[in-house]
Amino acid sequence: MTALTLLPPREQDWLIGHETAERTLMSAARTGRLHHAWLITGPVGIGKATLAFRFARWLLSGPERRAGDDLFVDRADRVFRRVAAGSHSDLITVARSFDEKKQRFRGEIVVEDVRPIGDLLRRTAAEGGWRVVIIDGVEFLNRNASNALLKLLEEPPPHTVLLLVCASPGRLLPTIRSRCRALRLDVLDDASMMKVLGRTLPDREHADREVLASLAHGSPGQALVLASEGGIALDELVREALASRTSGSRAYQMVDAVNRQEGGFATFLTLLGDAISREVRDAARGNAASDRASDNDISVWQQIRHVQDETERFNLDKRQALLSSLDLLRSLS
Repeated sequence: MTALTLLPPREQDWLIGHETAERTLMSAARTGRLHHAWLITGPVGIGKATLAFRFARWLLSGPERRAGDDLFVDRADRVFRRVAAGSHSDLITVARSFDEKKQRFRGEIVVEDVRPIGDLLRRTAAEGGWRVVIIDGVEFLNRNASNALLKLLEEPPPHTVLLLVCASPGRLLPTIRSRCRALRLDVLDDASMMKVLGRTLPDREHADREVLASLAHGSPGQALVLASEGGIALDELVREALASRTSGSRAYQMVDAVNRQEGGFATFLTLLGDAISREVRDAARGNAASDRASDNDISVWQQIRHVQDETERFNLDKRQALLSSLDLLRSLS
């Protein structure tokens, strides 16, 4: 399996493709107009949390080390090491906890996770500078946790900044959104994607990195997931399934090939959904007949999504779910 070299956001010392966002944060801090709460939004896997930790390190480094043209802080720097270890006394991070028993992240952030933020903000900054709060996945706050955060946003103490990382801002309370300055990160362009994948997948062929970049739609995080879960091979199976409307013994062989890949079930059906969506867009440019075909394809895509959601939610038989999805393809236009 390909070795992945992308570090967790708190340990990552580089970021590609979001230079404008970096300059926005730097300018606000240097001019004394740094808003107390920033809502950093954008699709999953594009570097939102990496930007938040990058800015936190830069802010906590002190004015004498903030003279550069970007947010870079050297890995050898004491602040970098403490942030990476989660031991900086003026930084607190909140995120969904990992359920070791179920081997997955918990579905929500609860009020007990948020309460330590109040403890940090009530005391003086231990090192006389800024206090920084990062909430990674703020959209997962439950109602009580959201209300607790809202109170903190209403009366923040001086020299405090909250960085709220969010892929689905529509899930937040409007009152939380209204108290934040929005900073939207876009998906990476092709050149930036190839730079990231060149660093994170140095042992992969250039052509493979191009395929992964295309499949990931500008999300380096998604490209790395695809690389680790056999995404290129699974995409080839998707193409075969759409071209031949696979059935019989070949369908069983294909399902077995999907299930042999770690995470193959979700990855295959996600790629299949993307491919059907492309077919719909291509078909929806003609006459009324093609419009009707597009409607049918949309219905098939929705049914496959439903099969995937139900299977994952209720831990149903993935093999049967894949066979059912392949059967649905036969009704595509």
